[in-house]
Amino acid sequence: MTAIFRAIDRLSDLSAVLAKILIVFIFAHILVEIAARNLFSTSTFVLDEFVGYSVAAATFLAAGATFKAGEFIRVGFLGELLNNRDRARAALEAACTLVTLAVVLMLARYFILNAIKHFERGVVSDTIAKTPLWVPEALVCFGLVMFALQLLSHLLQLPARLAQSK
Repeated sequence: MTAIFRAIDRLSDLSAVLAKILIVFIFAHILVEIAARNLFSTSTFVLDEFVGYSVAAATFLAAGATFKAGEFIRVGFLGELLNNRDRARAALEAACTLVTLAVVLMLARYFILNAIKHFERGVVSDTIAKTPLWVPEALVCFGLVMFALQLLSHLLQLPARLAQSK
């Protein structure tokens, strides 16, 4: 089972690398747009579209690695109240993880079905770029699936972490 957990961690790390690449792309595209407007009085005409897609994709692509690193914003006051009760705290952690997993899986299902539909129908954006909409949706799907796998991994490892804390 630990090999599966390591594989999920590596995939989450890969997903985070893709998010970082998108952030660099956003930065570079903004610089190109600034140069084009100021030096040549023109534009790429797709900055807002591509930056929007990239921000959405980067957000979801980074979610699994962010969760794995323990960097997600969490409301911990209930956990602090249960600080001396390991079983109750583990049950609360499991319940929160299950609810989050359910929400992420619902989102993933929606995005996957939407991306498939857009791919099959050849749907493109209504902009000059005519971006196939399944492309940014596929990146969001990959991020959501990585986040779901990371949540599942966390949930399955809870009993072992509880045993270690004793």
